[in-house]
Amino acid sequence: MELVDRIIDIQETNRYTDQQMADVIGCSRPTYQRTRTKKIPEGSIFIKGALKILYPELNNNRVGEVNRKTKETKIRLKLDIDSNGKYDISTGIEMFDHLLKQVAQHGRFGITLSASKWDDQHHLIEDVAICLGQALKKALKEKRGIVRMGDATVIMDDALATVAVDISGRGYTKLELDFSQNSAEWQLLGFPPDLIRQFLESFAAEAKLNLYAKVLDGTDDHHKAEVLFKALGRALDMATRIDPRISGELPTTKGMLED
Repeated sequence: MELVDRIIDIQETNRYTDQQMADVIGCSRPTYQRTRTKKIPEGSIFIKGALKILYPELNNNRVGEVNRKTKETKIRLKLDIDSNGKYDISTGIEMFDHLLKQVAQHGRFGITLSASKWDDQHHLIEDVAICLGQALKKALKEKRGIVRMGDATVIMDDALATVAVDISGRGYTKLELDFSQNSAEWQLLGFPPDLIRQFLESFAAEAKLNLYAKVLDGTDDHHKAEVLFKALGRALDMATRIDPRISGELPTTKGMLED
């Protein structure tokens, strides 16, 4: 039985109106009605809400919190996998905030992040990556029921990027990032592009996932960075979704995922 049909059964059993069912799922009534009648495909908000209803044991509190305090940085980060993209991000670096918001918005993750007491961008960006990776790992717990793998190719004006992830329990990165290291634009923004590589490598290592990222095309470094983080969010959203077909099992033939 398809996901939509199972939700319709629940609605009929409980005698919910379309508005009540939309409220339970977390979407608008028109969205629910168009999805229920199959006029539009199941969107990410509908899928996440429906799976929370069908598999509450898998979706309950998929939240990871990390507090990190060193001589260089002080970071508080909370990641909610199923919050539908609500975020409150402040690191003191405007461009970095902008990129992290893309992950939250397009990954439909809730990210609350505050960072202070940083002496340079390198330490801040690396430590935020460490915290984000650790928070994701905590939120996924045993990784039961997740799709595990995800990929996305995203375009923005002149720029095109692709990202693929495998939440395998093993940290590994392969990056092909074409940025202008001496770009005047990046100097004005105060966020050198070589730190994007550092961020992705540290994030993948702490989250224990395989990450492949490539900037395929583009002339504007800002656009290339932004489209890369949008693709990262989309790929992570796909990989962290609950797959109703495997009923809470681990997505591996080995019987376990590396921790």
